[in-house]
Amino acid sequence: MHPAIAVPLSAVAVGAAGLAYGAGYEVRSFRLRRVTVPVLAPGQRPLRVLHVSDLHLTPDQKRKRDWVRSLAGLEPDLVVNTGDNLAHREAVPSVLDALGPLLERPGVFVMGSNDYYAPVLKNPVRYLMPMGELRLNKAQLPWEDLRDGLTGAGWLDLDNARGRVKADHREIELVGTDDPHIHRDRYHEVAGRADPSADLRMAVVHAPYRRVLDPMVEDAFELVLAGHTHGGQLCLPGFGALVTNCDLPRRQAKGLSQWRHGGRTSWLHVSAGLGTSPYAPVRVACPPEATLLTLEAREA
Repeated sequence: MHPAIAVPLSAVAVGAAGLAYGAGYEVRSFRLRRVTVPVLAPGQRPLRVLHVSDLHLTPDQKRKRDWVRSLAGLEPDLVVNTGDNLAHREAVPSVLDALGPLLERPGVFVMGSNDYYAPVLKNPVRYLMPMGELRLNKAQLPWEDLRDGLTGAGWLDLDNARGRVKADHREIELVGTDDPHIHRDRYHEVAGRADPSADLRMAVVHAPYRRVLDPMVEDAFELVLAGHTHGGQLCLPGFGALVTNCDLPRRQAKGLSQWRHGGRTSWLHVSAGLGTSPYAPVRVACPPEATLLTLEAREA
């Protein structure tokens, strides 16, 4: 074999092996991350928030469903679901079953594009290219049934909405938007300075676009929770996410970081999520996850 061809072929072999690992094992290796956030007022006791995102559930994914059900054993004070629960027209009962024990606890949610529209087959190379025109499936998913199931259990719908939830006998003021990735966000309709008398001020969004993060931080919401990025989904060890599928910097594709705007700073947590599109069932160096955030008192 000519030396000029040998190197590319070996690289292809390594890449193929990585994809095989990502599709065969890592995509099903669900993890719980634990993160501490010093965001509460001095003197407050810790508050436990479970962040779940991007299930992309299909009815046959029993292992994922059972794993999500097991998270109820963490006994969180609050559950936050940042969208993209569905990946199939018949998946609403599976999602509600997976979340079932968690629905007994205080919770809030927003929708993602994949709660509204069925996934579409795309060239996977497009995922690594700069964002172009978004192509959505004309086939809609039964998102109203999902919304009604969640609100019927007492969870608060934060799609372009504000509200309050009591968790562990504390008042949490919340704001959220519908999915910015498909331009359903209307933050201007719910904008306004957060109430300083609340025990915590939290914002929730599916896709963490700058145009939403900036006003949330400017309005003094101290903690923002988001999903959508899948943590990059295809990552390189030592380099991290290749893309974020939005205008968030790659270094903030998953985990806890800080977002600054207008002279203010807030904590931002982006979940790498628990699923993938059924047409791209692979993760590399980015296992599926849910996160238990322990909110603690900041220094005086």
